[in-house]
Amino acid sequence: MSDLQEQSGGGRSSNLSCVWAVAESKAGTLTQCLGVGRQFDPEPVAKLISRTRGIKRLFEPPLFRKREKRPELVISCGFRAEPAVLQIKSAYGGRPLTVHLQRPRIEGYDLVFVSRHDWVDELADRPNYHKMVGVPHQITWARLAPLREGARQRFSPDGRPIAALFVGGSNGAYLYDEGTLEKIKHAVRQLSDAGWCVVASVSRRSEDNTQQALMSLKSEHVFVWDRLSDNPYLAYMAAADAFVVAKDSITMPCEALATGKPVFSLDLTNVEGPRLEKFERYHRDLQNTLQLTRPFEGTIYPYTYEPLDETKRIASVIRAEMKTR
Repeated sequence: MSDLQEQSGGGRSSNLSCVWAVAESKAGTLTQCLGVGRQFDPEPVAKLISRTRGIKRLFEPPLFRKREKRPELVISCGFRAEPAVLQIKSAYGGRPLTVHLQRPRIEGYDLVFVSRHDWVDELADRPNYHKMVGVPHQITWARLAPLREGARQRFSPDGRPIAALFVGGSNGAYLYDEGTLEKIKHAVRQLSDAGWCVVASVSRRSEDNTQQALMSLKSEHVFVWDRLSDNPYLAYMAAADAFVVAKDSITMPCEALATGKPVFSLDLTNVEGPRLEKFERYHRDLQNTLQLTRPFEGTIYPYTYEPLDETKRIASVIRAEMKTR
């Protein structure tokens, strides 16, 4: 853990006076921008792209006004942010450094970071394009460490090891059908029978039947977020000795890998097509190429890896670029 704490605690000595995070209000895109942005500015300015259409759009305030303090760094994610970022760059005379955390549809960014599972060979000839593992986020061990003792006492006062189970929802690549729900319930029973305490949480995409399936498993050693109380996600992460993460998420495995704890991927019902191929490339990369995760096959076992901190690494590339400007 000391290695991870050292990784997560540094790298913020050169704070910028103004950083903008430009994205839709979707948590998955915004958290990427804020995670990288906070490596430079503790409070990046969130500029949220509206999805309003028609006449209502005319009555919305503009995304930015030129009289605002000029951002030194603009970080965006999602295709809807792209035109707005280039407008910002033009309005301030091209001076803000612009960074996109996805392969953009339009040109004009200073730096682009593309997930390895989306990378194509033609990008290798573009010096401003860089690979990243999965996606950046806001989870660090420095953030979780102060929560660990209290969270472990709360969920496992008898000292049982704790496994965090994170599940999502159907996404065009995987289906949360009865077969998937049975796999989830079977996994929880296997862990509980093996002496693990299980803390389980759904995501914003989870359907009601997924929530109900998990709630049916609640017991003395199985805790399930009820979606009514405050989300215990950070407490679950801090308490966990290992993770089992459903394969429909790109972000959650990356967050779990920031802890240095074992991370196991839970298979779901496949939906054949290009979207499934993309997700499976991602998981093959994590498991086979990078040796970061393992498939969940009924048991959890220890293994070691260097904790993943792409957020900090991306920030280091941005800093190096800013020094050349």
